[in-house]
Amino acid sequence: MATPHIEVNDKNLIASTVLMPGDPLRAEYIANTYLTDVVKINNVRNMFGFTGYYKGKKVTVMGSGMGMPSIGIYSYELFDVYGVENIIRIGSCGAYSPKIKIYDVIIATSAFSESTYAKVAYGYEENILNANSYLNQRLNDSAKKLGFPVYNEIIHSSDVFYRNCGNVFHDVRDKYGCIAVEMESFALFANARYLHKKAACILTVSDSLVTHEATSSEERQKSFNRMMEIALDAAI
Repeated sequence: MATPHIEVNDKNLIASTVLMPGDPLRAEYIANTYLTDVVKINNVRNMFGFTGYYKGKKVTVMGSGMGMPSIGIYSYELFDVYGVENIIRIGSCGAYSPKIKIYDVIIATSAFSESTYAKVAYGYEENILNANSYLNQRLNDSAKKLGFPVYNEIIHSSDVFYRNCGNVFHDVRDKYGCIAVEMESFALFANARYLHKKAACILTVSDSLVTHEATSSEERQKSFNRMMEIALDAAI
């Protein structure tokens, strides 16, 4: 049962819904802060995974790493090998719009990308892939119940962090309406579509490409609690 990247031999150790932050240390923080009866299920490459209980319901949280190839591997194996039904990415993003502030929470309706991930893997020609509407509704319902404001917008999933070619505001934000940028969701949505599973993405703004405000690495690891609590509530 174990894969080259996940050492779990018993699929019952992984919940049907998995929360996936990019940073494995954020996964550890969530497990230690919010879950009870926690079991560490993965150490391979220090991509930590944990299963525990949130308000009596079983939840798994596991890091995905940075970029589409990394989340592509982990989400595919969770969906295909371990029978996971739902993956909710919980990550950070950079704002493309001046109306979006540091620590604002965004639920991605869809992800635009220049990436060839979906085409190479599955022959998909689209450059915009949608999040699952059912999971997004659960996220929105949880945000409303908790009293946390959220944006529902299209995001940009980029293959590059350092960009020195073209104008991202003209080429991406203005053309496709993307409100923020991250590096994983397009691949997650492609895997979910191909494997007939459900995927969603909720993000906290960690920096602004407009105002150049930014959070620290420690803040990104430990201070995105609204996003975490929305995702946990939606997971159960």
